[in-house]
Amino acid sequence: MALTADKQALIWKTLNETRGKIEPAEYKNYIFGLMFYKFLSEKAQTWLDQQLRGETWSSVWEQNPEKAAAFMQTKLGYVIQPGELFSDWQAAINVDQFNITNVADALVHFNQGIQPGAKATFEGIFDDMDLASSRLGSNTQTRTKTLMDWISLIDQIELDEDADVLGDLYEYLIGMFAANSGAKAGEFYTPHQVSDIMARILTAGREDMPTYSLYDLAMGSGSLLLTTASYMKNDGVRGAIKYYGQEVITTTYNLGRINLMMHGVEYNDINVHNADTLSSDWPDGVQSGVDSPRMFDAVMANPPYSLKWDNTNREDDPRFKAGIAPKSKADFAFLQHGLYHLKQDGRMAIVLPHGVLFRGAAEGRIRQALLESRNISAVIGLPQKIFTNTGIPTIIMILEKNRTTDDVLFIDASKGFEKQKNNNKLRQEDVDLIVETFLKREDVEKYAHVASFEEIKENDFNLNIPRYVDTFEEEEAVDLIAVSQDLVDVNRDIAQSESDLLAMISDLAVTEDSQAIIASAKQLFGGKHE
Repeated sequence: MALTADKQALIWKTLNETRGKIEPAEYKNYIFGLMFYKFLSEKAQTWLDQQLRGETWSSVWEQNPEKAAAFMQTKLGYVIQPGELFSDWQAAINVDQFNITNVADALVHFNQGIQPGAKATFEGIFDDMDLASSRLGSNTQTRTKTLMDWISLIDQIELDEDADVLGDLYEYLIGMFAANSGAKAGEFYTPHQVSDIMARILTAGREDMPTYSLYDLAMGSGSLLLTTASYMKNDGVRGAIKYYGQEVITTTYNLGRINLMMHGVEYNDINVHNADTLSSDWPDGVQSGVDSPRMFDAVMANPPYSLKWDNTNREDDPRFKAGIAPKSKADFAFLQHGLYHLKQDGRMAIVLPHGVLFRGAAEGRIRQALLESRNISAVIGLPQKIFTNTGIPTIIMILEKNRTTDDVLFIDASKGFEKQKNNNKLRQEDVDLIVETFLKREDVEKYAHVASFEEIKENDFNLNIPRYVDTFEEEEAVDLIAVSQDLVDVNRDIAQSESDLLAMISDLAVTEDSQAIIASAKQLFGGKHE
């Protein structure tokens, strides 16, 4: 059973109150690292309880450390030595025998004990926990005290054994840290509502596939991968769903790996890389001069918008057959990379800025080539201010390789949202309407239109949504005859009021002063009442 919203909010409040002067962006590295180590420790302890049948882990280790390590590696892909479980840290704190070196040594031993086949998943995953940082304290004693407080705090977060609950909490905290860490934090987080739209579209009609491969070319926290997998029938079945991803920022790459495993994904179902997607294509690309790229059932991405990139000497890169994106805007480079790695019957969803719909020059030529190849299936306009890192409106573009039709579905969902304090949020009914409209693929007045290729060609391959979906609300016609009659009535009332006022003045005693007042009033009213 998932954590309640109240419990989530309480946990966030408690965590936030303990960070002191450490900025949320850095604090999250320690909190998530400790949470993940606790997760791995409890997973190891559960497995040991099933295997040892009353024998202690310490005694098994003492008999033959190498054999014991291999024993745990075979199942888990990693080793946690006796005395270095998260529960051992808490026990040491309780008897005043804890030191920051307890953690430092355990993390070193963890890195050393990773199974060779699991290195891509686990290696360096705790590197962002800088235990020597002065932000934790000016000396070893104060840093130890800080770490003790955080370990005790994490230990107090009561969770059941369901990995999804822990994963949901982790995902919730990622969103909260993103919202409280400034613009750059949004780079690693896609709002769940947007992920949900993309996931439902990607998996529609394919939920029963026995095996399924997912690829996020700018994976961030991995939320898009997880949300997409959640709609598959075999989600949670070991080996059924394979998760692939690339992320250039190392800290974010670590965040994504942790997120996948905290949601119960086994290490041997994870294949992710800390690499620049545009300069370092997926490792399975050209081998011995032969192009043999890895292809995926579903490709998804929310890449950085209009990123500068090195577009020199790209003419021979098979990913960019439709054209080379300008060096000042890598949007179409990311799109083409993803499309290149899509299976012939696969489906792709990518978040992009509106500029890709109408910018000219090289981007215009790429857009035309994609349309002529029938690759673009739909363009979905989203509301502005729904991402933590930008207020600009964005789109979701849906692409396929082997479409039999050349039309494009346009959906203008820019006006369906709930306004919040600092941003806008898609409601469940907004998400449902977008997905249902995509699946029906029919015109909806002032919301959606299926444009033919000829219609798009007439628009010079410009895909700007207002060209295809007219959301203009005509104002009520003005009744000019009624307005004229109103003006006549108003003028009549004014004249009557002026006349009444002059009559009241005339009734006053006639003195030199009153005569002057009457003369002034007549002058004010333009002499109309002589």
